[in-house]
Amino acid sequence: MSEIQMSACPACLAAPAAKDVAHAHDVKDAKITLSLPAIHCAACISGVERELARQPGVRAARVNLTLKRAQVDADHTTSATILAEALNRVGYEAYELDAGALAATQTDRQGRAILARLAVAGFAMMNVMLLSVAVWSGASDATRDMFHLISAVIALPAIAFSAQPFFASAWGALRGRRLNMDVPISLAIVLAAGMSIFETFHSGAHAYFDAALSLTFFLLAGRYLDHRTRSVARSAAEELTALEVPRATLEDGSIVPIGELARGAIVRVVPGARVPVDGVVVEGGSELDRSLLTGETLPVAASLGTQVSAGEVNLTGPLLVQVSAAGEDSSLHRLADLVAMAETSRNRYTSLADRAARIYAPAVHLLALIAFLGWFITTGDMRHSLNIAVAVLIITCPCALGLAVPAVTTAASGRLFRAGMLIKSSTALERLAEVDTVVFDKTGTLTEGRPEPSNWSEISHEARSVVMALAAGSAHPLSAALHAMARDTGCEPAGVVDVTEVPGQGIEAQWNSQRVRLGRAAWLGCEALPQTATYLQIGSAVPIAFTFVDQLRAGAEVAVAALKAQGKDVVLLSGDAPAAVADIAARVGISVWDAECLPMDKAARVEALSRNGRKVLMVGDGLNDTAALAAAHVSISPASALEATRVVSDIVLLGQSLAPIGEATKVAVSATRRIKENFAIAAGYNMIAIPIALAGFATPLAAALAMSTSSITVSLNALRLRGFK
Repeated sequence: MSEIQMSACPACLAAPAAKDVAHAHDVKDAKITLSLPAIHCAACISGVERELARQPGVRAARVNLTLKRAQVDADHTTSATILAEALNRVGYEAYELDAGALAATQTDRQGRAILARLAVAGFAMMNVMLLSVAVWSGASDATRDMFHLISAVIALPAIAFSAQPFFASAWGALRGRRLNMDVPISLAIVLAAGMSIFETFHSGAHAYFDAALSLTFFLLAGRYLDHRTRSVARSAAEELTALEVPRATLEDGSIVPIGELARGAIVRVVPGARVPVDGVVVEGGSELDRSLLTGETLPVAASLGTQVSAGEVNLTGPLLVQVSAAGEDSSLHRLADLVAMAETSRNRYTSLADRAARIYAPAVHLLALIAFLGWFITTGDMRHSLNIAVAVLIITCPCALGLAVPAVTTAASGRLFRAGMLIKSSTALERLAEVDTVVFDKTGTLTEGRPEPSNWSEISHEARSVVMALAAGSAHPLSAALHAMARDTGCEPAGVVDVTEVPGQGIEAQWNSQRVRLGRAAWLGCEALPQTATYLQIGSAVPIAFTFVDQLRAGAEVAVAALKAQGKDVVLLSGDAPAAVADIAARVGISVWDAECLPMDKAARVEALSRNGRKVLMVGDGLNDTAALAAAHVSISPASALEATRVVSDIVLLGQSLAPIGEATKVAVSATRRIKENFAIAAGYNMIAIPIALAGFATPLAAALAMSTSSITVSLNALRLRGFK
């Protein structure tokens, strides 16, 4: 095995992606979109905007902290490349996004709309209940009718506005000739309001506007809790598409959109830029970082005839690449399509609440119909029969069921958030509780993705000084690690001259009238070690090997041990070389592993496990993991992962440690148990309340109070998760 090819972690290599365009004079006036994955506070916003404002040609710049993006209004004298490089120089990681490939970003309009409807329903409910107090206190005749009319004036517009989500959903279900939870909800609200209007205009003793509003309020509370647990992020496939290089530089220096490139065209890829197309190198030599697509930790040499893929990063030398596939035909775009298909498949998961609704909704309607027909046949009193039917509908209204899942999910999400995990999907906890197999990526997930010299103390002071001087002139990840170690240990650089970087091989210079080289074993004429290493040769002396190790991420061993203790199978899949994967697997205690996996291989392995009845949890951080993350039953990514990877994941680790994964699986099992308990509470409540309503002993108002009691009980049961151990 060669010493091989080192790369930085995928998250660190996102920034050079912006450096793929050359000349600004070919770029027309436009809105430029920059991704800023590392910003996190108001100071970052002002710093980025201030730096962008200093750049020539920038008219205005606005940073969105939530989306971690900057929108720049610039003229033809600047480009995304120039602006991204300016931000990188002052410490802000930045790279270009193709704004045309992204869907228009919307604010959380749905959440704000639900909250507004909840506020209106709550305000109206309190006012109508205050008026009802007067009726309950003995108001009669004209006074009672007046209070009922005022209640109607308040309640009807509030119901018409606040209950729209239920009405719209129910109407959509009925048009599709099916039933859902919102059909009985809407019917109960409409009938309660309708009967109240009838009673008001016939001087009835009771009106149930407060019951209709209470129903609406509690159900909206459940709907809002459910909404808050959902991710408001955009589709991962759109993010992947936006990461594709939007333009390419041709051999003559002109810049053209990727969509206009023809097969056989020659494009120029400068050092630090992402390769915009699939193709073959026809001129130049360099090293390519393929970690975004394959997970390989080490750069590979690129020379005449080397196959390259869109999304790879050119590290050291300029390349001319003949296009074989571009745009929608590129490997990166195919990966985006794969992710989109996997997401669609996973979204077919049916939640516990949906499964309960399939049985519950028809039963509710049937009971209400039986109550109406039974009482009408027995008494012949249409008004009394309708009152009882409405009471049955209200008392069986699935408010407790509507709160059963979101109340538990919100409590569990808060518990895990405090432990350092962000739940993004409303069904993630249910799916996580079913997991029996856990698949880990290696680089950037189980490890930190940063090489560290392992034999530095064994190297002579002279060799350290020479290495420090040579490494200072290279952007190679192994050189950067050596230079950092030398600096941290107080080493002084040797006085080398005529430093030259040989693309794809290493660095050479003159020192004390002799040639010194730092680079690949084959270049120096020595045998490579079976581990990550680079080699130093001083004059004609025997080359000295500098070996490296990748540090385990904090909590990796703890997480693997916890998952095994819970009886789960643990697998390691990596695009890295077998020796490196075997070493990490042994260090964390994973016995089943596979190396040199391409993105499609990882996704295929996860899908194969799923077809065999396994419920897979995938933990990964790179673009090469996105297809597998989307194909898994449930997925987790670290906060340091690329934006597209975080978007496709159900859960995001907010801290550096992997240890919370073990707790998350336990909390998920407990949360699912609480959901089932809540269903049992709702069922038990119905078993007691329904006979009372059918017997005619419950008015719609009493039914609403009973329904509210069951909802509160369900919520209190969910709160037990906050103290879960």
